Amino acid sequence: MSFRSVVKAFIPQKLFKKIEPYGHLGEAVLLNSLNGFPWRGLNVIGVTGTNGKSSTCFLIHRMMADAGYKVALLTTIAYGVGDDIKPQDEHMTTSSVPKLLGRLKQLKKAHNFDWVILETTSQGLAQHRVWGVPFSIAVMTNVTHEHLDYHGTFENYLGAKRRLFKLTDRNKRGRRTGVINAEDPSAKLFEADIASSLTYGLKAGEIRTSDIKATSSGSDFTVKSQTDKDLMLKIHSNLPGSFNVSNALAAVGVGLVLKLESGQIEKGIGALKHVEGRMTPINEGQAFNVIVDYAHTPDSFEKLFKDLKPVVKGKLIVMFGSAGGQRDPAKRPIQGELAGKYADEVILTEEDDRDTPGMEILEQIAVGVQKNGKVRDKDLFLVHDRTEAIKFTLGRAKAGDTVLLLGKGHEKTIDRAHGEDPWDETAIAKETLHNLLSSSRKK
Repeated sequence: MSFRSVVKAFIPQKLFKKIEPYGHLGEAVLLNSLNGFPWRGLNVIGVTGTNGKSSTCFLIHRMMADAGYKVALLTTIAYGVGDDIKPQDEHMTTSSVPKLLGRLKQLKKAHNFDWVILETTSQGLAQHRVWGVPFSIAVMTNVTHEHLDYHGTFENYLGAKRRLFKLTDRNKRGRRTGVINAEDPSAKLFEADIASSLTYGLKAGEIRTSDIKATSSGSDFTVKSQTDKDLMLKIHSNLPGSFNVSNALAAVGVGLVLKLESGQIEKGIGALKHVEGRMTPINEGQAFNVIVDYAHTPDSFEKLFKDLKPVVKGKLIVMFGSAGGQRDPAKRPIQGELAGKYADEVILTEEDDRDTPGMEILEQIAVGVQKNGKVRDKDLFLVHDRTEAIKFTLGRAKAGDTVLLLGKGHEKTIDRAHGEDPWDETAIAKETLHNLLSSSRKK
């Protein structure tokens, strides 16, 4: 049992939440000092938001690396430098202070770099885990309903996100700029937190898209500036979905702040082939589509379903769950209602139950699903064990259908009451499909 767990067991929850950030701050100050301030001399691009952080980080990293920058990557999914990228093994976004500093030192020992792309969460900001990080550019993708279990209110959650921009503005080293999604309702607040900003959006902001041509395998679109009439970029992104057009546009904004040439931005965005667990297609030769994605919030659900529903030829079959351990239970029926609205069939399963009874979570989601007319054991199914749920879901798919396996994405563990177990959604899906195809051939 960790020291943190012991303290938490003997202190009232409300008091613990109040003092916890100061413990992280003290840890950050002490460990940075003992390790010789390993962030010193680096330029850091912090990316925050409810959805799209990882994909945006990968797009920025690929673009900068292709343009000749010596740049490291630290995200939910992976960390590394250039093509030497290792999978993330922690079940969080911004790592603990010891892990974050340890990884940074490990990367500095193995590689020469002077830029870092750092995925930055609201909890990491609220808990001062990024104390001492010299942010040069701050990126905001969006701010929607998430993590209210920790922050208590949306205002507190928003305030934590805004802290990245305030930290960046205090950093006196070189250009300090915010790249902000102009279509987010909170955009003006973020603009007010930083001295210089560049806004982007599909239909609003300083840089905007036009002529979007979206397919199931990516998007092509044009980027123009409202202030520079000579700017016109032709972007191809291999990441499908309108939300990934927005993520690519955020990366374009960073490229413009860095004064990259148009060709460097275009080539760099197009060079990223995929991001693990983000709209990852699984193809073992089956006659239907299977996609693994990390979507786990109401906002990400709605964007994903709206994009896919019009292009699905057969049924849209969706499998997902919702995190336990008091992880924002209010979103569960909302997730369910959205799935019930767009999907033809819904299979509910575990995500990360932690210490919450799994079927209790599924029943809460089911309330929302049933609002849109779904009926138990007809087009709504509750299969708690996630491995069995994947087998059940894929076994129901027919030629032309599209199956979405949502909520786990890249994660390599699943958090249950007894602790974390190894998990690999893509590998399990591939094995299940292989078995289904082998079985069908024998008949």
